[in-house]
Amino acid sequence: MDNMDDPSQGADICRVCRSEGMPERPLFHPCICTGSIKYIHQECLVQWMRYSRKEYCELCSYQFSFTPIYAPDMPRRLPIKDVAAGITSSVLTGIKYWLHFTLVGLAWLCVVPFTACRIYRSLFNGSFDAVMSLPLDMWSSKNISGDIFHGCFVVTCTLFAFIGLIWLREQILHGGGPDWLERDEPNNQQQLNVLLPPIPQQNPVEEIEGELRQENGNQVDEGHWNPIDWGDRAAEDLTWERLLGLDGSLVFLEHVFWVVSMNALFILVFAFCPYQMGNLAITAMALQDKVAASHFEGLVTTLCGYCLIGMCLLIMHTFATIVGFRRSKRIIGLSYIVVKVSLLSVVEIGVLPLVCGWWLDICSLSMFDTSFKDRLASFRLAPGTSMFIHWLVGMVYVYYFASFVLLLREVVRPGVLWFLRNLNDPDFSPIQELIQQGMLQHGRRLIASAMIFGTAVFLVVWLPIRILKFIWPSFLPYNVTLHTGSSNELSMELLLLQVVLPALLEQTHTRNWLKMGIHFWCLVVSHLLGIKSYLLGDGEELPPVVAPIHPPAADLGAAHEGLLRRGGPVGFRPYTRPTNFAIRLIVLLVLVALSVVVISLLIITIPVWLGRLAMSFWPALLPSAQEPSQLPNIHELYTAACGTYICWLSVRAVCFVAGWLPQGRTVVIDRLKFWLKVSAKAMVAFIVLLGIIPFLFGLLLELVMVVPFRVPLYQTPVLWAWQDWALGVLYMKIACAITLMGPDWSLRRAIERTYRDGLIRMDVKLMMQDLAIPVIAVLSLFLAVPYVIAYSVIPLIVNDYGTRLLIARRIYPTLMLTMAIIKGMMMQVRQFKRLYEHIKNDKYLVGRRLVNYNHTTTVSGQN
Repeated sequence: MDNMDDPSQGADICRVCRSEGMPERPLFHPCICTGSIKYIHQECLVQWMRYSRKEYCELCSYQFSFTPIYAPDMPRRLPIKDVAAGITSSVLTGIKYWLHFTLVGLAWLCVVPFTACRIYRSLFNGSFDAVMSLPLDMWSSKNISGDIFHGCFVVTCTLFAFIGLIWLREQILHGGGPDWLERDEPNNQQQLNVLLPPIPQQNPVEEIEGELRQENGNQVDEGHWNPIDWGDRAAEDLTWERLLGLDGSLVFLEHVFWVVSMNALFILVFAFCPYQMGNLAITAMALQDKVAASHFEGLVTTLCGYCLIGMCLLIMHTFATIVGFRRSKRIIGLSYIVVKVSLLSVVEIGVLPLVCGWWLDICSLSMFDTSFKDRLASFRLAPGTSMFIHWLVGMVYVYYFASFVLLLREVVRPGVLWFLRNLNDPDFSPIQELIQQGMLQHGRRLIASAMIFGTAVFLVVWLPIRILKFIWPSFLPYNVTLHTGSSNELSMELLLLQVVLPALLEQTHTRNWLKMGIHFWCLVVSHLLGIKSYLLGDGEELPPVVAPIHPPAADLGAAHEGLLRRGGPVGFRPYTRPTNFAIRLIVLLVLVALSVVVISLLIITIPVWLGRLAMSFWPALLPSAQEPSQLPNIHELYTAACGTYICWLSVRAVCFVAGWLPQGRTVVIDRLKFWLKVSAKAMVAFIVLLGIIPFLFGLLLELVMVVPFRVPLYQTPVLWAWQDWALGVLYMKIACAITLMGPDWSLRRAIERTYRDGLIRMDVKLMMQDLAIPVIAVLSLFLAVPYVIAYSVIPLIVNDYGTRLLIARRIYPTLMLTMAIIKGMMMQVRQFKRLYEHIKNDKYLVGRRLVNYNHTTTVSGQN
């Protein structure tokens, strides 16, 4: 292809239009491509760049460049009048955009939540006068900020309700409704949008027009108006920028009006009406006092209203079925599904985790030396906070329980855990279960889930605590009293949260160890009870599919298989059933319970005991300890974390040694050398990255932000190195996160490479050269230069002690502010240069000329 550069081999042509170069249309070679694809017309390249939206060659990835061509009458320097006019135009444009985006922010962040809160308050005030005075209340300036804050919560609830309805509609469209809704309904797919009025049949002219529209790309059904397709077509031109008003237009004001109207409609339909119906039901049953005692009267009343609405819809659906009103029957059935799914979602996501959280708290009261009365007192003091904390704890417990079940399924034979849902099953859909199954099935499943969760809490928490208090009475309770007044304890909290726990969670092999432990336990128990085939399977001893060797009526495995296959195709492996199988299963359950209790007892005892033992040497190093014998109370969070870290290191070392010993002496020595090298690199990285840099960072921020504003001039600031380092770790993590989210530059690349390499592949020399030394040098200069100026240069110039003290205290923030101002001025200068170029281009730019790769002015087409 290089021969194509020789003019003797033929004329050069454009690689786009395949035409030769002309004096009025010369050829250029703007990239490093050679041969027949080297040349191109400028017009062809510009057209291709507009089409591909790329500013570089798609073959060699070379960046195209253009040189501006200005008018001959362009002055050397722009007149001040032109510069002033350009600056004025830019300022006016900036003010215009600022006013527009301010209006957008006020509309979406203030007007929408404010109106939602006022509408909600007027409807739930309980009087007709409040509803009639709503227009006047909208203009009231009382408690605007509070109403906006509460309105954000109301808008969030209505938004989630709207999204939930859309999602539920999609689930019904794709998965279908329950059997009782789809039964005796012909053409169900065409009647999913029954809430809309029927469309009359078209005449021949309309049919022809419909065919023409269909040929033009319209998704229209024959003789029917499909609101789904209509909605899709209506939303084709609607983008988020246009919806929110970020495109610069004022069309978003119409969207704000519709959002306010939708908020009012959702509040009226999904909050006010159920609340009023629930209030009538509670009043009729005389349960006002009990509902008020729950401290969540509005929520409980609304849930009661939804229950009453669901029962009324069920009765109306039965009546419509008897009478034969198909359309009304389907509307009522869909409404009942909405209410049922909403209630069940609240129960499964809200009530069940809340019950688990309270049950966990009740079973662990003796662990923290508290009583149920104390919990009730804290609940009455702050009911919302108490309920949220217990719900959060319950959600964490449910999540880890489900994760443990998934891990357990990887070990045991498929079919053993038939009574627990398989979350990894691709055919499992919680929403479809809520839609398809009846309330009786859901009630039984919720009761079974509550019993399983409650039994697990009883075995994991309550029983081990009772055994521990009987065996070792002095070990409990745990000390969880917070002493926030101690700066050293604050530093320890930051150290624990920012260093110890992240390292423990990110670098452990806990899941693999847990899986190995479960497998070992299953092996031992299966051999003791003779149920290896049932518990773990026979491996390759049986073919993939084998018929049961006993009658299906008495086959527990077949029952397991049937229950599993009812929810979808799930893997199942047959097993051999031994004699006295029921007794063996009972013994298996007893061994499971005993093992859970023993393991839980070890978990709540050994890490805390080791942590207390290790922490017993710590107070001697703390300034707060007067004598080593006077040990202050240490929070058990620290002791548990310290003990867990010790256990993890011990187990990791044992695993390493156990894996090396069978490989011989040479391998062991090589591995020891390798890990000693890794340990040395880790020690260097820890000292530099987690020692020196955080200390310098924390000390600098304290001198800049804390000391000048919190320590008076007549007092001497006391700098705690331990606290500065602990706070510096937090500041460093925040700075690293901001750097990684910022533009691409050398420090970001160095941080990304350090994270990517890790300890094993870390290049210490490169890390020190690109990351540690530059950061340490900059921080050291920021610390040393102001100190030298304040205590070495200023005393030579200023004699007054008060002035010198003021300068010494204020020099760090002053220099930092000065540097920030200088940096801002430099940015403004760059912006002014860009603005100057923009003004010059607008007034005198007549075109742009493509630049050749060799940066010569000779046009290759004219050679």
